[in-house]
Amino acid sequence: MAPPPCTTERAGGCLIPIVGPSGVGKDTLIEKARRAFGDRHDIMFVRRTITRPADAGGEDHEAVDQATFQRRLADGAFAVHWRAHGLSYGIPNSVRDHVEAGGLAVVNGSRHAMPAIARAFPALHVVEITADPAILARRLAVRGRETAEMIAARLRRPRAGAPGLPLPTEIDNSGSPEEAAARLVALIGKLATGD
Repeated sequence: MAPPPCTTERAGGCLIPIVGPSGVGKDTLIEKARRAFGDRHDIMFVRRTITRPADAGGEDHEAVDQATFQRRLADGAFAVHWRAHGLSYGIPNSVRDHVEAGGLAVVNGSRHAMPAIARAFPALHVVEITADPAILARRLAVRGRETAEMIAARLRRPRAGAPGLPLPTEIDNSGSPEEAAARLVALIGKLATGD
């Protein structure tokens, strides 16, 4: 059975995973949304724990080594965790506490981890950031982290929808990040107020 989706008719108590392929601009849009909401205590922007160096670029995260991550996992520190691209990712239990208290939490999610995220959080509203495949391929090529074959494989991955999960809200980031960020901010604002 699918978890109940967070809707604009249901205020609070919601996890908002932001998903989409690498290079689509998730980190940029999440950061713009975080700045837009400033010091609002009812909206949390999640800092994930990742086995990736702090200076690796991308999102602001808590960098730990694999041994530390495994110790924390054994101690029950994470509401949900997964592995992707050779790294371990964890969403801290404080996020579940915030959502259970009626707040919203925005997290850089993973399409691969959505079933586990949905099991850990009873109500969520998935946002999938998309971009025109040609634009996305150019962005990935400019980053220089992957070969052309790896980029092609990334572009073939399935979208975020999965059996038993609510359909994601799609935000196209093919144009300016300001336009896409404005749509994300508007959505988060509606979910926060129930308008």
